[in-house]
Amino acid sequence: MDSGIGLLAAAAVLRTMRPDVDLVLSSNPASMPWGPQTPEQITELALGCARAAAAYEPDALIVACNTASVHALDALRAELEPALPVIGTVPAIKPAAALGGPVAIWATPATTGSAYQRGLIRDFAGTAEVTEVACPGLADAVEHGDDAAIDAAVAAAAARTPGGTAALVLGCTHYELVADRIRAAVAPTALPSLTLHGSAEPVAAQALRRAADPTRRGTGSLTVLHAGVPTTLPTAALGYPQTALLGTVPTA
Repeated sequence: MDSGIGLLAAAAVLRTMRPDVDLVLSSNPASMPWGPQTPEQITELALGCARAAAAYEPDALIVACNTASVHALDALRAELEPALPVIGTVPAIKPAAALGGPVAIWATPATTGSAYQRGLIRDFAGTAEVTEVACPGLADAVEHGDDAAIDAAVAAAAARTPGGTAALVLGCTHYELVADRIRAAVAPTALPSLTLHGSAEPVAAQALRRAADPTRRGTGSLTVLHAGVPTTLPTAALGYPQTALLGTVPTA
């Protein structure tokens, strides 16, 4: 579940790890962006997406949204666990900082500078030099497949990313859909060994480890829900390489 198509990154990794997995993609794009909304509103929206997905009796629920993980994870777990394992998304600060070089964290304005993110930096960054970079408008541009807006938002964030950056943390799941464009924008001033750190692979692996019935086999089906209503993937989603990994994609 996610506010919008940011969940495609984790879904694609799950499909790669387990081609048979039945995927339910539950979102509420009409309510985007979630960042400017109150924690109470975010929690209610997240619960709505989670309940819609839970009706399909999945073996695990990935909260493929950093904002929802910050504000709604406790409420989701209180309602759904232990019957349904709930896996949150955490920015990959620890592995990025472990490399020892300067780290930049790209995130939404609501997450950048938040007590949650500052706590992760305090607990997991060690002695690494960390710069928080707000990326206003980037998630929304990715959601709508607006190439010009994506390029403008990426360029603006790249200009605020310190030279010599060794690791870049993608602190919003939407950003993983344009990771190559982000790398290209940052590379000219970053260290040649620049690494990008997303969350899709670790959360997908955790979901498979915690699945309620890890032995159950699926048929490789794909279900798309918007505010609980079965639908198709938006046209914008078809422009991202992760979508091609999902197999047969229901589209309009």
